[in-house]
Amino acid sequence: MIDTQRLQEKCARQGIELTGIQLDQLNHYARLLVEYNQKVNLTAITDPEGIEDKHFLDSLLFASQPEVTGKMIDVGCGAGFPGLVTKIYKPELELTLMEPTGKRVEFLKYVCAELGLTGVEFAKERAEEAARKQWRETADVVSARAVAALQILAEYCLPLTRVGGVFIAMKGSGAEQELASAKGAIAKLGGSYRETRSFQLPGGDARSLVVCEKISQTPTVYPRNGGKIAKSPLK
Repeated sequence: MIDTQRLQEKCARQGIELTGIQLDQLNHYARLLVEYNQKVNLTAITDPEGIEDKHFLDSLLFASQPEVTGKMIDVGCGAGFPGLVTKIYKPELELTLMEPTGKRVEFLKYVCAELGLTGVEFAKERAEEAARKQWRETADVVSARAVAALQILAEYCLPLTRVGGVFIAMKGSGAEQELASAKGAIAKLGGSYRETRSFQLPGGDARSLVVCEKISQTPTVYPRNGGKIAKSPLK
């Protein structure tokens, strides 16, 4: 399906090393994604090199960060990016895939079964509702990729992050503009902006990882319900 040697070389240029087993798992994952996508809308990217770059390498840039350890929640994970790729790269990770759409959750379960991945929890939940349940302030790292603007995303993700943990948002070229609007929200939710790490995919697309530390508990009034978050984002 994908060209595993080509992917390995692209990853090596970013300082990411993949084993033969991991490359085989990613190849199998790509095949399952394309097959399943014919009946359930999972991704618009189905060509091999597009999957390698925009799904796998993009996710591995996140997965290879030193903070990505312990217990991770991937918010709005869709078809499993970056969560499942991160689990393949770091099998010891305790992973919760949080996705409200049932058909996508079924796909995630299917992929984990096919690839033999264990230590994965499937939470068919909206993040703002999950943060009122057992997941609140439990994760060492919370990730989100292309879910919403950063000031909205912060209210979804920081309530799930434990004090001392990190929230890492995967963004494109507009990360700095989003950050300027989000710093107030991040602070209100118990977070502190640490840094933005910038990368470039082989096709030239810019990628940014916005890293926020959780320095104090999120006030109990947050998160608000989804409608309020979208209508009047925190400032």
